[in-house]
Amino acid sequence: MQSSAYGASLAGGAFDAVHFVKQPQTILRCLSWLFSIVVFATITAEGYINQTKEQDAKCIFNANDGACSYGVGIGVLAFMACVVFLIVDAYFPQISNAKERKVIVLGDLVFSGIWAFLWFICFCVLANQWSKTPDSTEAVAGDAARAIVAFSFFSIITWGLLCFFALERYRQGVNEFEQEYRDPANDQSTPYPPSPYASSGPTGYQQSPFSNNQEQPGEYQPPAY
Repeated sequence: MQSSAYGASLAGGAFDAVHFVKQPQTILRCLSWLFSIVVFATITAEGYINQTKEQDAKCIFNANDGACSYGVGIGVLAFMACVVFLIVDAYFPQISNAKERKVIVLGDLVFSGIWAFLWFICFCVLANQWSKTPDSTEAVAGDAARAIVAFSFFSIITWGLLCFFALERYRQGVNEFEQEYRDPANDQSTPYPPSPYASSGPTGYQQSPFSNNQEQPGEYQPPAY
């Protein structure tokens, strides 16, 4: 069992609430969770308005319902993912299996990287559509739209940092695993000198130190009485 692996110092240890709250990934997940709520809740509550000549509500971003739907979808999934990863992070120190920790860290790394990219797309789409929105819509829902665009940009930063910390945890786990299971034959830090026969067999037959005191096997000597 490893004493340290993939960012957790105590494998199978108890849950430390103070240490968990102070972790950078915990703070970033909480911020990402909050930003996702702002984005999808604002779009749901104030992202659709009725045009003067139309009865159906249209998206405030240039009447592009796809832009609003994309923002809501990314925000809701990010909200759920933050909750799941917070729970996993809380139980992470109690996981003693290094392979299970590796799978969790890799999942965090891949998901955080993908979601940082998806938030970047969301920010670009919303900012582009807002720049094309008529002035009449800007006067009605300008604050809400700017808040949605701003927190979409903030989400890029938080998810990008989560991806960075997950990568650091993965590298740390790989290095610790290599140090834990280093091949003794290739370990140059051992204090014992290598055996003269470690790399190759004996160069020749070495005569026994007692052979000089032994007689030739073909000669018979009577016992002395």
